[in-house]
Amino acid sequence: MTIRLVIPAHLRTIAKVSGEVEINVAAPVTIPAVLDALEAKFPALQGTIRDHVTRQRRPFIRFFACSEDMSHEPPETLLPDAVLEGVEPFLIVGAIAGG
Repeated sequence: MTIRLVIPAHLRTIAKVSGEVEINVAAPVTIPAVLDALEAKFPALQGTIRDHVTRQRRPFIRFFACSEDMSHEPPETLLPDAVLEGVEPFLIVGAIAGG
């Protein structure tokens, strides 16, 4: 299944891409499955979104689908149908902290 991704500018630079990225993801389409496919297609991104050892999301990285923050969803949570159908992209967002 082809998934549309929007990734932060600094990760696009590392992956040497511009704009949206499309990746093929085997079912079931979960956040870990999307990240596995993204890292397989762009090995330079390994360790930038999630820790090499624990495979946990790095601080200040968030995941959004259909305007919903999915950053704290269980790993087995399936992505929404609109993302699976290519209507909506899956977003990987660099969060900002401070005041």
